[in-house]
Formats: sequence, C-alpha cells, structure tokens
Amino acid sequence: MTTAAQDHRETAAHFTALVQGTTDWSAPAPVDGWTARDVVRHLVEWLPSFLESGAGVTLPAGPSVDDDPAGAWQAHAAGVQALLDDPASADVPFTNRHTGQMPVPDAIATFYTSDVFLHSWDLARATGQDERLDPDRCAAMLEGMLPLDELLRSSGQYGPKVEVPADADPQTKLLAFIGRNPR
Repeated sequence: MTTAAQDHRETAAHFTALVQGTTDWSAPAPVDGWTARDVVRHLVEWLPSFLESGAGVTLPAGPSVDDDPAGAWQAHAAGVQALLDDPASADVPFTNRHTGQMPVPDAIATFYTSDVFLHSWDLARATGQDERLDPDRCAAMLEGMLPLDELLRSSGQYGPKVEVPADADPQTKLLAFIGRNPR
C-alpha cells in the first residue's frame, strides 16, 4: 500500500516534470479562463489556507507564481513533501466541517494529491506535453467519485459531465466526469 508521502512524491514528480517542460505560461488551459500559470497558481494557493484553517499547519512560502511559476511550484511541493515525510504529521488532526476529522497526511492525500494528479492533465494539455495519466488510478478515482456526483457538482469545483462513448478508456471517462473535454 502506498503511503501519503510516497503518493505525493510520485504525483508531484510527474507534475514537476510538466512544470519544467512548460515554455509558455500564458498558454490557455482546459479549465475555462485559466492559463498554464493558473493551473500552478491553483495548486500552490489553495492548500496552504486549507491546512492552516483545518490543522494550524503553515507551509513555507515560496516565490510568487506571477514572478516564478516553476520556482513557486517547486518550493510548494518541497514544503508539502517535508510535511508528509515528517512522521509527526500523522498525529496532527485536520478538521473541516465538510470533511470531518482525519490525520493531516490523509487530508493531503484525499484532497490535494488527487487534485495534483487531475491538474497534471490540464497542464500537459495546455503546454503540449504528454497527457497520459495512470489508467488504474483514473479508474479508481472515477469509481470513488461516481457516488458523489451530485455533491461534487454542487460544490462548483467540477463542470458539467461531457458525454463520451461507454467503451472509452478510464482516463477519458474520468476527465469527462469532472467536466473536461478529453477530445
């Protein structure tokens, strides 16, 4: 079984490779109104306040995404990894009225690392890089999200589902489910 630290290490490494391969930070991303820079901005900016409000955990600040998106991502990913690599983080409770209580590593794995995985496709698509995601993880994520369809849509975090053939591959089905047009 993969730990939260291992999962983040691998997922962040893939995203880091995409960040390093980005040559046009203003390239349009699949999320309406976003650019490649905005994909990084989203990941770098939402987790710190999530952890601060739910667990009193402060991540180290890095450069501004506007000034240095690659540096901002790398500093952020290193801070998250350091937190997950610290065995004491398992004893820090994360509490949120929408999610209940769980250890900080579980909260990061459930909400954040999954988000990095999904947004890897957005950054790859925006920047013309390899868009392939792990098919087993896509299938598992989709299976876990299907029962939460109404809740996920009502949160405003996912767009309307995109219709795809029933025999589409797991990545295509997952992307369509979260409102991306995989074509």
